[in-house]
Amino acid sequence: MSRFWNRQVHDLQPYIPGEQPRMTNLVKLNTNESPYGPSPRALEAMKASVTDDLRLYPDPTALALRTAIAEQEGVPVECVFTGNGSDEVLAHAFRALFRDDAPVLFSDVTYGFYPIYCQMFGLDYRTIPLRDDFTIAPDDYDGPAGGVIIANPNANTGISLPLPAIEGLLKRFNAQTVIIDEAYVDFGGTSAVALTQRFPNLLIVRTFSKSSGLAGLRVGYAIGSAELVEGLTRVKDSFNSYPLSRPAQAGAEASIRDTEWLEQTTTRIIATRERTVAALRERGMTVLPSTANFILAHHPSCPADTLFTGLRERAIIVRHQGGSPRISDWLRITIGTDEEMDALLAALDDLLPR
Repeated sequence: MSRFWNRQVHDLQPYIPGEQPRMTNLVKLNTNESPYGPSPRALEAMKASVTDDLRLYPDPTALALRTAIAEQEGVPVECVFTGNGSDEVLAHAFRALFRDDAPVLFSDVTYGFYPIYCQMFGLDYRTIPLRDDFTIAPDDYDGPAGGVIIANPNANTGISLPLPAIEGLLKRFNAQTVIIDEAYVDFGGTSAVALTQRFPNLLIVRTFSKSSGLAGLRVGYAIGSAELVEGLTRVKDSFNSYPLSRPAQAGAEASIRDTEWLEQTTTRIIATRERTVAALRERGMTVLPSTANFILAHHPSCPADTLFTGLRERAIIVRHQGGSPRISDWLRITIGTDEEMDALLAALDDLLPR
């Protein structure tokens, strides 16, 4: 412990981001990035924004971007909040909207930032085990709660929760904020945004990093009641009132308006995912049903760490979730291009027992 650190910093166990290796001819399937890049309209908008106006601060309210999101989602603009990636949006939500008189509830296999946010903001939490088939069972969420957060589709598994189940949670925890983290919803899940008009305790968190192909831009947003958004804004403006740069606002706005491009790229990724799942199962692997742009896979006789190492030696990077006991023998594989997935399958043919 450095003598200059705050004690809370000493106790933190930070999130470990996915590796960003510098290797030639790399097949990078470890951080759930889009293989197709951003909308051409987004690229043009960002280029056009790089002018002498960069000497001026950006719009602190990101009004043009929030208006585009509101129009796309059919909600009032005052019900939209933006931030520097969905990670920042989530951090503000944990600080602003979760109570500290009872534990925050989330599943035992989910996005790894959730327990870290609780630790950082002094919130107790309780993890709810997934069922044996790795699904979330809403009936298991009970007892005192300072709030509830569910990634849907779930991080690391890719499995979705149907809307009636989410509605049941909202009714059960009607006095607490329920956050649905929809980072991967565009790949086959069903968004719960429509429920925000009926349930003032519901906050939807989305990102431009996955389906929009803008992970390097760092833009996220939330949709919820004006009451929830005001709480987020109070925290944001007490931390950084100018979180989104001019290029970020311009690129994200153009991206969300390019619905045709989004549909084309997500359709391609979904088709590649289904083809890859079938091919892995033909090779004896267990693959969870996914509505995300990744899959979670396991082989009964070839350990995940062996496959991870063997793939890396062949310049193919996947994610080995060794720190989470329930999925320590599973690999999380991002869906890339058809050519990248063919390279993965060819490498597995060399590695898997015949």
